[in-house]
Amino acid sequence: MLGVIVLALVGLNSAPCLADGPVGEPGSLALQVFHYLDSTDVEEGDRLLHDILAHPEASVERVMQIIETGRIYEAGPAGLFPDEHVVVRGRAYPLSMSIPASYDPSKSFGLVMCLHGAGFSGDAYLERWRARLGGDYILACPTYPSGAWFTRPAEELVLTTIRDLRRRYHVDPDRIFLTGMSNGGIGAWIIGMHNAPLFAGIAPMAGGLDGTLMPFLANLRNTSIYIIHGAKDQVMPVELSRSISRELQALGYAHVYREHEREHPMAGGHYFPKEELPDLVVWLNGRRRDPLPARLTLVRDASHFQAFNWLRMDSTDPIAAFSDDLVDKNDELIKRREYATLDAVIVSPNRIEVRAERVRRYSLFLNSRLIDLSKPLTVLTNGQASFEGMVRPSLEILLRQARIRQDPSGLFPVHLMIAVQN
Repeated sequence: MLGVIVLALVGLNSAPCLADGPVGEPGSLALQVFHYLDSTDVEEGDRLLHDILAHPEASVERVMQIIETGRIYEAGPAGLFPDEHVVVRGRAYPLSMSIPASYDPSKSFGLVMCLHGAGFSGDAYLERWRARLGGDYILACPTYPSGAWFTRPAEELVLTTIRDLRRRYHVDPDRIFLTGMSNGGIGAWIIGMHNAPLFAGIAPMAGGLDGTLMPFLANLRNTSIYIIHGAKDQVMPVELSRSISRELQALGYAHVYREHEREHPMAGGHYFPKEELPDLVVWLNGRRRDPLPARLTLVRDASHFQAFNWLRMDSTDPIAAFSDDLVDKNDELIKRREYATLDAVIVSPNRIEVRAERVRRYSLFLNSRLIDLSKPLTVLTNGQASFEGMVRPSLEILLRQARIRQDPSGLFPVHLMIAVQN
């Protein structure tokens, strides 16, 4: 057993799966679980976690079932809501929303997040998108000052908006999409690349990437991509999207690239033609996220160490670290594109092979859908055995990860931390 830092075994409760009371019944396990998942207070969360672990009906299997199917959504009003707000770190940001007239809380709906360009606000995109999306999608268009979606606070706004909407409405976790125009297109690339497992697809329009950010396209291995750009764009040259398309082709990633010749009387070639929207909506309708892909590729700078599906980078050699604008032109490590990389593949049942570059320690988060928990697991890192043995699920790990991730399709009761041998 080589290079194993932590194998979490605690918190397993093997009590039989007994039916608990209704979600709304005081003292019910389901009520406690969702109260814990939704709590943002650390002390309250610790107390609720303790209570769940002590609950006589709590088990890994039962809690997973509750999280996957047990949340009850209220029937809210449908229609256009141009004046909502989302609060991030005490600051309120405008949010324009559309809830389809057909919204039924017993049915899941797709979610489209739309990021505006500089000089615009979220409500400017509301009517055009709503009219085309039909009754299967919730539409959310947040507003960020100057459309600076390439900044860390803007990234937090997008992620917080998605989290809040998933608590309030029955959002299908496998049909969440991120799109944006101009600066919003840049944001769709950057936020989409760093948080790829969250999205079924991204659709950047008239956007682009600095060359130092190109390596993060590798994170989109399992994320569908639809690119739109005007050939006569004078603001964001079309070569920006062409170069991204070439990079995706080199990676072997399938994607849609749409280049139009249209011009707007005011914006020239830098706009999103309404004629392009019907085909994009058809594309959205055909996309579903794979919640547990067998292969993950992860490229990170030192400011993005959150979990990436069943993989997480924990410690690295010295690598580039982005500032709040998600890039720093004066950082030599960024200029040299010195990032850390993991490529992890479940090559056969209970055998995982990982290639690591500039990584000292990483974590695997596992469940019974990824491996057979009744049999030994083998993990190889850079061709060397890193772990060989049994793993056991933990109710505490399941709950802690579920609270962080807020993804009912991604529940992990096993956490295995691996040290990379030199």
